[in-house]
Amino acid sequence: MMEEKKMYDVVIIGAGVSGTASARALSAYDLKICVVEKAEDVCCGTSKANSAIVHAGYDAKPGSLMAKLNVRGNKMMPQVVKDLDVPFNPCGSLVVCREEEDEGLLQELYDQGIANGVEGLKILNKEEAHAKEPNLADDVKAALWAPSAGVICPFLLNIAYAENACENGAEFRFDTEVQEIERIDGGYRLITDSGLLETKVVVNAAGVHADQFHNMVSGNPIHITPRRGDYCLLDKTAGNLVSRTIFQLPGKYGKGVLVSPTVHGNIIVGPTAIEQEDRESTATTREGLDQVITKSAMSVKNIPMRQVITSFAGLRAHEDGGEFIIEELKDAKGFVDCAGIESPGLASSPAVGEYVKDIVVNILHPSEKADYKSTRRGILDPKTLSAEEQDALIRENPAYGNIICRCEKVTEGEILDAIHRPLGARSLDGVKRRTRAGMGRCQSGFCSPRTMEILARELDMNMSEITKCGKGSGLIVGKNKEI
Repeated sequence: MMEEKKMYDVVIIGAGVSGTASARALSAYDLKICVVEKAEDVCCGTSKANSAIVHAGYDAKPGSLMAKLNVRGNKMMPQVVKDLDVPFNPCGSLVVCREEEDEGLLQELYDQGIANGVEGLKILNKEEAHAKEPNLADDVKAALWAPSAGVICPFLLNIAYAENACENGAEFRFDTEVQEIERIDGGYRLITDSGLLETKVVVNAAGVHADQFHNMVSGNPIHITPRRGDYCLLDKTAGNLVSRTIFQLPGKYGKGVLVSPTVHGNIIVGPTAIEQEDRESTATTREGLDQVITKSAMSVKNIPMRQVITSFAGLRAHEDGGEFIIEELKDAKGFVDCAGIESPGLASSPAVGEYVKDIVVNILHPSEKADYKSTRRGILDPKTLSAEEQDALIRENPAYGNIICRCEKVTEGEILDAIHRPLGARSLDGVKRRTRAGMGRCQSGFCSPRTMEILARELDMNMSEITKCGKGSGLIVGKNKEI
């Protein structure tokens, strides 16, 4: 059980990119910070299942907070990924147009982007577009080129925010679900399934659940609809299909089905935008995957869908107003919403953290830390070293010579690092998101037992206690001699 009535300066609900970016920004101040997450790890909600795009910023309406934070986040991202040692590919993006009568919509996007402060935008004719991407569908007539867009690893960015915040003193409580929020003198009491927490300020970064917490304390309700996005991930052998993110003209429910490289060399295709009531269900559907396959072919030809190695779905937190809500509530002082953070939330995350930090600092007026550390080192990837450097590393630590995941060539040394670093992995998915062990062609079919053995050994647990992703996801249900 949690100790009761421990007063924090700030409690952040949710350990996705918005919550952890806010925690990192606030950890530069003398504040007692706690991040509360109902799952067993960071990056278990919307942040783990998205397109991994750093959007340029031409989509959002000029003057909106979404536009402001998208463009600001895009400009911050190169320094953020350098400081946090996160892979990033500033590959640019194309929005393609297949009908001449729709070229006016490209011009509207261009004009929006210019109004938002996006740099380098250009409308390309058919020849220019196909010269950039030879595998565009033959009937593509024009495209909007945005050189400031890029692709990133959403897992590693989220984990890096959290690790950096943790190293600067922020506390993280996992497997802790907030059930009720009450006002008390000087702040709020959070009633969780693990006890009580008291805090001067609440930051509500709870994704698809953010409206529920908002409505507990405010007389001005908001409403979030989960939008499911289905994706297909293609094997690295398809990685040369496109070298930039290919969007279709956006519609009522978003930016449409994209085809994009990933920072790890795969191709990702999706998402759909299917509204649903269930805030937890992330199961793909035949209908959704059929949409992905059919619609992606409208922008890129000859997509080798037989090379799909996995499909997945994520939920986007769409607020009815279609806008980011980041503010201290007028009728609930000290309660700060960070709600409705759908796409371009990942691209905006550095700016979201900065924006939340400014609001909280204005409430609490803390002093800055003299010893704040803005950088962190990621998990060493031996594949990035020269042969001589790899040999020296293995002589120093033989675990780096023991390949555990053959598809992604992940070593035992990397898995040990993932387990023992700040906020280390405690499950198969925790290891996977940090090292890519299990993300390759066989989708953990061969490496999972070996990874489980390492987790059990290093965490001093029984193999039967190791899970895929926390509570209710145990992998061993018995012994075969007993069945």
